[in-house]
Amino acid sequence: MEETRNFIEKIIEDDLANNRVPDGKIRTRFPPEPNGYLHIGHIKAICVDFGMAQKYGGTCNLRLDDTNPAKEDNEYIDSIKTDIKWLGFDWGKNEYYASDYYQQLYEIALDLIRKGLAYVDSQTPEEVKLNRGTLTAPGVNSPDRDRSIEENLRLFDEMKRGMYPEGKYLLRAKLDMASPNINMRDPALYRIKYATHPRTGDKWCIYPMYDFTHPISDAIEGITHSFCTLEFEDHRPAYDWACTIDGIEHAPHQYEFARLNISYFVLSKRKLLQLVQQKIVSGWDDPRMPTISGIRRRGYSPESMKDFVSRVGLAKVEGQVDYSLMEFCVREDLNRRARRVMAVLDPIKLIIDNYPADKTEFFDAENNPEDPDSGTRPISFSGEVYIEREDFMEVPPKGYHRLYIGNEIRLKHAYYVTATSCEKDAEGNVTAVHCTYDPESRGGATADGRKVKGTSHWVNAKDCLKAEARLYDKLFASENPGFATGNYLDDLNPDSLIVNSVAVVETSLKDSKPGDYLQFIRNGYFTPDIDSTSEHLVFNRTVTLKDSWAKTKEKMGL
Repeated sequence: MEETRNFIEKIIEDDLANNRVPDGKIRTRFPPEPNGYLHIGHIKAICVDFGMAQKYGGTCNLRLDDTNPAKEDNEYIDSIKTDIKWLGFDWGKNEYYASDYYQQLYEIALDLIRKGLAYVDSQTPEEVKLNRGTLTAPGVNSPDRDRSIEENLRLFDEMKRGMYPEGKYLLRAKLDMASPNINMRDPALYRIKYATHPRTGDKWCIYPMYDFTHPISDAIEGITHSFCTLEFEDHRPAYDWACTIDGIEHAPHQYEFARLNISYFVLSKRKLLQLVQQKIVSGWDDPRMPTISGIRRRGYSPESMKDFVSRVGLAKVEGQVDYSLMEFCVREDLNRRARRVMAVLDPIKLIIDNYPADKTEFFDAENNPEDPDSGTRPISFSGEVYIEREDFMEVPPKGYHRLYIGNEIRLKHAYYVTATSCEKDAEGNVTAVHCTYDPESRGGATADGRKVKGTSHWVNAKDCLKAEARLYDKLFASENPGFATGNYLDDLNPDSLIVNSVAVVETSLKDSKPGDYLQFIRNGYFTPDIDSTSEHLVFNRTVTLKDSWAKTKEKMGL
């Protein structure tokens, strides 16, 4: 079957076939602004930028567009690098910063002033916005648009020397205030900003605007295909203009694709920063956050996320992806890679009265039935084990197939047991269940071939480990946070984190580490948290076993 190519792949292949790519080697770039942590939406951009370069034998630069020192930090730069490498991509020696080009950008701005193509504007930000016009009305020329070249050069030099406060002056390109594209109505090129830059310190107090910096940086680096999301489509004329400035020897091209929008998520850096600053979450890497560091801590694998964005595909029209598709991809991947282990989240003791009191035996438990090479591990068994509280009912409803008085079930990997009685506390809560076992049913096989409908997982009460299980769910309870009230914080899910401090797990988990992929049998997929130690085990629930995406597809007739 012929491979289906997306529109970007068709563009690249057409450019290569028609010799429109210098040296026949495509050059892309991933250009995040280091003003926050990368989120799931960036994964799509990373896979496009690095993935296309990888597929067609080109290179992809990592360029940090650090044009706003007031919001940028080395912490963000480090996190961006970590996230990209976690996804399996590497930029090698091709690491650049917009600040690398500050002097060149300044010289270009001076040249524009000398040629009468840029001017210093003294209008207030409010006046600039008012005089820019609307989609149906042209803008109004600034009173300063016809300043002399000499005065513009003097004022721009004084801006550079820190002689004016922020907002006093703005350097603007002299284009067309009647342009149907508002971005072409004398766009800003430089503004005054007093803030220490993470890389250049206090060398500069004027900083180039993103729409001026970005295309020129692409041109300097020889980028052939500049990929971005649809919100930059209206900025393309400004991008193209910047690439035609005298002295720019290479003119890259910009191509737009739809960004990744997911139900139940907010992917605005401003909103994510608010969640962190207001301590609604524990930090940028809180497992409920849609940041790459957050989903990594929660236990998502890079392979599952690359599969997710691949399934979403590339389109030219905005849309929203169902959250359940992402969870489906995570489950699909973890089902193949996660080690199966015994963990009981709400334990109740099961006492096997006819099991020898001083006996302990071991069973070989498979690590992953989906992976024949994953092997087995020994798990211990004794006359006292823990099972889930929900696996016993004193008075069961119709259709209940787990343990109740007189009923027989199978303990996974171990024996058939039959409940005989239970103990209760003063409030009537069951505290322990008594049963007998069939010693001839080891491993689940019986001499008479009888079968049971119920199987329970368990852990040995005599050597199990206590653990904290953090049960994560969606951070927001609404598919479109803030849609109903205008405030996305109104839709926070009060049950997005439930901390379980009574869980018990098998001893093989004593030395588990963050990054281990685990399936707690019947309880979901988990991973050790960064807070976990051998003395205090902490596990994050990555995703439940329930596959809501499968049900969604069924309802849709897919």
